[in-house]
Amino acid sequence: MPFDTTPAFALPQDAGEATLVGRVFRPDLDGPSIVSLRGDEVLDITAEVVTMRDLCEMEDPGRVAAMAAGESLGSLADLLANTPLATRDRTKPWLISPIDLQAVKAAGVTFVVSMLERVIEEQARGLPERANAIRSEIQTTIGDDLARLRPGSEQAAALKALLIEKGMWSQYLEVGIGPDAEIFSKAQPMSSVGHLAEVGIHPISTWNNPEPEVVLVVSSSGHIVGATLGNDVNLRDVEGRSALLLSKAKDNNASASIGPFIRLFDASFSLDDVRQTEVRLTVAGEDGFLMDGSSAMSKISRDPEDLVKQTVGKNHQYPDGFVLYLGTMFAPVQDRDGPGQGFTHKIGDIVTIAAPKLGQLSNRVVYSSDAEPWTFGANALMKNLSGRGLL
Repeated sequence: MPFDTTPAFALPQDAGEATLVGRVFRPDLDGPSIVSLRGDEVLDITAEVVTMRDLCEMEDPGRVAAMAAGESLGSLADLLANTPLATRDRTKPWLISPIDLQAVKAAGVTFVVSMLERVIEEQARGLPERANAIRSEIQTTIGDDLARLRPGSEQAAALKALLIEKGMWSQYLEVGIGPDAEIFSKAQPMSSVGHLAEVGIHPISTWNNPEPEVVLVVSSSGHIVGATLGNDVNLRDVEGRSALLLSKAKDNNASASIGPFIRLFDASFSLDDVRQTEVRLTVAGEDGFLMDGSSAMSKISRDPEDLVKQTVGKNHQYPDGFVLYLGTMFAPVQDRDGPGQGFTHKIGDIVTIAAPKLGQLSNRVVYSSDAEPWTFGANALMKNLSGRGLL
């Protein structure tokens, strides 16, 4: 199945009001450039802003991005058309992940529905055929109490005591309704992939899923400067076998997708817009399978600002800033291969994550071993920028 490479597909519905920035790989310079979108024109502003990290550290990144002079790289339509790997002309620029030196962090178990699914994974020990029975038992015991709970509250502590008494307490419930959020490292800086790229699932996995999420972009001081979309690709069977396998379930080649662009905060877009965002997911398979769903940020258990404060502060610093996946309430349970088997990816699936004010992020699923290898890291970036006289 071909990608939709049109600008209308990728951009926010109110793109004319948005301050959008990203990164483009320029083969003529053998390295990446920071770009600002001006209508359908892609403007290279790297002469004024060397890295995306540098832009996000500025006092008013939105104003800088909107006002910076730069070199035209042509139309967004041409750039997007040249981005899919299978048809790419490597002599012309293509879009890549919009972040560079920032740490890639993720918050887990931030929605009640996904929290219950993590508990089910744990109790099923990675076996999807056991999930339906366990799901029914847990919902019978817990009901909808969790939807009304504030994490860390006295009511949450009382429910914890009840579940322990019933032998149903879980480490996932601890981070879901306890005082401390789950914040983990999703991927290494420079390793994320962008819009129209391949995303990777580990070949050992037979039960896995996309996780459609809003991703906050945060400076080293903890200031939230913008947002984008992300796919926190997850191996349900691997994490279900043991939470200590989280890194193997989460951090594989091409398993972190971010983009298409970062929308910087300005008069048209703020954290309140993030709080009201509805993220939609579509999975279209080469076998004719189609799945869609949505995740409403208004139903998140912990406010995005609180999650940022639990990530950075006196006890943990990020001198190059970070991005933070906010979690999802969408946990696909639609049967694909047979009754009780639930959902899992097949090679060739096209996954699209969308939000009205952030655009659409689309990727094709492959095995992580078959995805484009990650070879351009921080060392390569520094050498490239130095050779271009930018450092």
